[in-house]
Amino acid sequence: MHQLLSKIESAHDLHKMSVGELTTLAAEIRDVLCNLLSTRTAHFASNLGVVELTLALHSVFDFRRDRLIWDTGHQIYPHKLVTGRYHEFSTIRTKGGLMGYPNPHESDYDLFMTGHAGSSVSTVVGLKSGDDLRGEGDRRAVAVIGDGAFPSGIVFEALNNAGGLKSDTLVILNDNKMSICPRVGGMASYMDRLRTTPFYAGLKSEVVKALNKVPLLGDPVERFLAQMKEAVKAGLHGGMMFEDLGFRYLGPIDGHNIVVLKKYLQMVKDLKGPILLHVVTEKGHGYQPAAADPVFFHTPPAFEDDHGCAVPKKSGGSPAYTNLISEAIGNAMRRDSRVTVLTAAMCQGNKLEKVREEFPTRFFDTGICESHAVAFAGGQAKTGMRPIVDIYSTFLQRSYDQIFQEVALQNLPVMFTLDRAGLTGPDGPTHHGSYDIAYMRVFPNIVCMAPGDTYDAQRMIDFALSLDAPTSVRYPKANAETLPGERSPIELGRSEVLRWGRDGLILACGTLVTECVRAADRMRQDGLDIGVVNARFIKPMDRELLERALRECPFLITVEEGCLMGGFGSAVLEAASDLGLDCSRIKRLGIPDRFVEHAERAELLADLGLDQLGIISACRAMTERCQSSSSMQANS
Repeated sequence: MHQLLSKIESAHDLHKMSVGELTTLAAEIRDVLCNLLSTRTAHFASNLGVVELTLALHSVFDFRRDRLIWDTGHQIYPHKLVTGRYHEFSTIRTKGGLMGYPNPHESDYDLFMTGHAGSSVSTVVGLKSGDDLRGEGDRRAVAVIGDGAFPSGIVFEALNNAGGLKSDTLVILNDNKMSICPRVGGMASYMDRLRTTPFYAGLKSEVVKALNKVPLLGDPVERFLAQMKEAVKAGLHGGMMFEDLGFRYLGPIDGHNIVVLKKYLQMVKDLKGPILLHVVTEKGHGYQPAAADPVFFHTPPAFEDDHGCAVPKKSGGSPAYTNLISEAIGNAMRRDSRVTVLTAAMCQGNKLEKVREEFPTRFFDTGICESHAVAFAGGQAKTGMRPIVDIYSTFLQRSYDQIFQEVALQNLPVMFTLDRAGLTGPDGPTHHGSYDIAYMRVFPNIVCMAPGDTYDAQRMIDFALSLDAPTSVRYPKANAETLPGERSPIELGRSEVLRWGRDGLILACGTLVTECVRAADRMRQDGLDIGVVNARFIKPMDRELLERALRECPFLITVEEGCLMGGFGSAVLEAASDLGLDCSRIKRLGIPDRFVEHAERAELLADLGLDQLGIISACRAMTERCQSSSSMQANS
């Protein structure tokens, strides 16, 4: 039991704590975080880096009334620990337990589920505007945004708007020199320059306060003073970009010094207008292995601490789809100098480190700027290159307009490899890749695919590159299996019949095909002959197979690890309707019209009826239904 943490019922309790007690509390929080990682994977280095900042914020502001948004929300763990959730913390990222991101259903201290980067400034500007309009202008609105999230386009849209509104908003730039991987781009270089301005940190507030009192009436002396004012500001710090946008820039300050943090937070709490406070932190601070390798310790596997050394727990199994796709991308780049790969700050998540090292001139990390990445890829494709945009399904949603306008409308051969398509397990509803089938298949020109196993995954990359059209390949956060037997080559719009069934047919989209095969094997032992087809293609649909299935089989069940509304099963129903087929004999299995909470992927599949038992249950129900219908027709 942690002496201080265990007694905290509300973050307001921190207001009564001394600096010494807050320092002890920081150590207890880090101990809790290290203990957590001995049981399961979780976001780690980012949370270690914001411990002191969290304590300072909650000891100065009262977020029972003031507003606080964390961006991105994976750095929420210390906040959860001091807002009354210490005794539940051991359940985080487990079924029925605390979410690994902010969750308004858990606590009034959590305002938004911030699982995607960049929206915090926009939301706090909106919160402040709403509070002012409701006559509650004394509420303060605070956004804590990481330097990795900061280059997102929406951030600059919000800064521009906030500067014009001149509302009392505080943006805290949490600068740890990292996204998940090291930052990239011009903004990263700009922040590096800001961080190396020690003179400004001590004097800027006093100097600017004095300069702001100089009246500017227009005569030559006053015009000279105005010019001097701007020159001094530029010379003392590199925050002129923010000042020119209408923000008062303060910092950089030490994000691990509670005394300094409280001093500056108390000061900005009473200042009017938009303020940007630049706080420098260290990702992984307080645990040497994480500080030395923050990329690995962003979401490390479960490990045991051995006298300051992290020893990962052993894991085994077949290769992950992410690794297979990364390997296939690398092979394609070796064969064809036109192939490039683009990612949005997810080099590590997409296992592209080897590709980056081998092909540095054809690897492009845009930072957390998915819209730009897709339009960038469109530009490359227009020149004759063959770009691969490797982004998580949930994050590619952020570039919807560019997929439409800059790729599909232009019919450019950009390939999208959608990692984490389907259920991502403990990351929960912000990260489940539930919607990509629905949002990709609607565009003309695009070809949408889903590999059923390792054989498909390794070949679909090359097949997609052979097409002069936009393509997408979706795959889950899961280990890959290999279907037995002789396999059919991949042909455009053709599914693969693994076995035909006298009593019914399962049309499986994606990697759940292996679960469908196991279900069919088990039903065969009970005398039920159910066939399984590996769909491979979502678009174009294999209409010939569909006609044969509904002509020869009593029923057809579609299985997908994606949303039912607008998904693969919907596409099957649309095609069947166009062909004049009997749609009443089609049943769809997939993700229902609700947001799915966090749990292990296997637990979620079982809950949604997408595991072996759920598939068997659906087949038996359809069998009984068809037999009952046949009996009624015979009696009539």
